Amino acid sequence: MIKVLFVCLGNICRSPMAEGMLKKMIHDHGLQDKIHVESRATSTWEEGNPPHPGTRRILDRIGADYQNKKSTQITKMDFNEYDYIIGMDHANMKYLQEHAGKNIHKLYLLRDIDPNTKGEVIPDPYFSGEHEKTYLLLSDALKLWLDKLKNE
Repeated sequence: MIKVLFVCLGNICRSPMAEGMLKKMIHDHGLQDKIHVESRATSTWEEGNPPHPGTRRILDRIGADYQNKKSTQITKMDFNEYDYIIGMDHANMKYLQEHAGKNIHKLYLLRDIDPNTKGEVIPDPYFSGEHEKTYLLLSDALKLWLDKLKNE
């Protein structure tokens, strides 16, 4: 089983949106036995909180389940357990690089999957309120991630 972990600052907007979207795509393609997806935070600011209402609206609209999702900070064990640890922005990546140890090879910036968006980030909608923009940016990249994961 391939294990994927999405990471953002608070684990209430971007990373749970990516988690829900990719889980829905995995389900729609019948790949639940091949790919496992979760998400975490780099901070403890939102620890225990559910996804942001803007994220929940989008996940509801696409039929993605998030009912048991609560913000959780990434742990040392996560770095060992997951095959792909995917950050949303450069601050996330800096944190992940500082804590990954021997697992640094598992780290990816989400939009680097597309050579045309290499180095580009998923902006945090917590501050902008632009959850729809986040959804669109994630949609493009997650299709490519799913193709990559299916072919492993």
